Amino acid sequence: MAELGLADTLGILRQPGVEPQHSSTGLGWDHLYLSCQKEQPYRAHFEPAPTHLLILHLSGPVTVRRGQGPKARSRAVPRGGLFVQPAGQTLSVELGGRLDTVHAYLSDEALREANDGRPVQLSEDLGAVDPLAEQLVLALAGVARDWQPSARTYVDHLAGMLAAQLVRRHAAAPAEPPPGPSGLSDRQLVAVRELMEERLAEALPIADLAAAASLSRSQFTRQFRASTGQSPHQYLLALRLEQACRMLRTGSAPIGQVAVECGFSHQEHLTRAMRARLGTTPATLRRAG
Repeated sequence: MAELGLADTLGILRQPGVEPQHSSTGLGWDHLYLSCQKEQPYRAHFEPAPTHLLILHLSGPVTVRRGQGPKARSRAVPRGGLFVQPAGQTLSVELGGRLDTVHAYLSDEALREANDGRPVQLSEDLGAVDPLAEQLVLALAGVARDWQPSARTYVDHLAGMLAAQLVRRHAAAPAEPPPGPSGLSDRQLVAVRELMEERLAEALPIADLAAAASLSRSQFTRQFRASTGQSPHQYLLALRLEQACRMLRTGSAPIGQVAVECGFSHQEHLTRAMRARLGTTPATLRRAG
């Protein structure tokens, strides 16, 4: 699927009072478009979009009016409140004050995958509080702001979790619980690990890993965790660190080169990951080797 972008959104981000801060434009995210911005008050009507929209309010409270006529409703949405707009529906909205926001636009395919291929209809929401969705959006915003290509697997994992949370908490009808997790077969797990090792230095989308196991992305993520106790991102990071440690102990390549060859964006990225996961640094390992 092609990267999502402004053309797939409602048009809110094209308003003259919107001041973009950073976004996922150009990062290759195919089921999610994310944008952080400052918004000025406005009143507008938007035609249906192909994507589902989740807006996280980073400031507030600010009054938001949604709808027209007798069905219109207003609410003072607090900081941390969410605004949910389902795909394929028109939107009339009035923003009553200045506001800092993060917009997350998800493809319908992403929600279907999170619901085992079944269609999903979200409910409109105004001011909902959902701490997990909030943290996922904030995490995605942080990744977009400080983008590193090696974080591609992590982004796919976060986007899948966000889609699953929307299905679970914000669907118009309660979603049927997915079947209990069964793990990958030995053959599937070997194929996935071999792909990870073969492409250790590359940005590796969840879709490629799922294809190696002949599963959808959501099925793969669940079954991989059931088999390994880790997310694909965590497992891949462990493989990258394992290879980096091996190279540092037995080779003489510069630390920066080791970092890049093991899938880290640069030396400092490797240092941060190694310190957080292993409690040591590349320089310390090299001296000990």
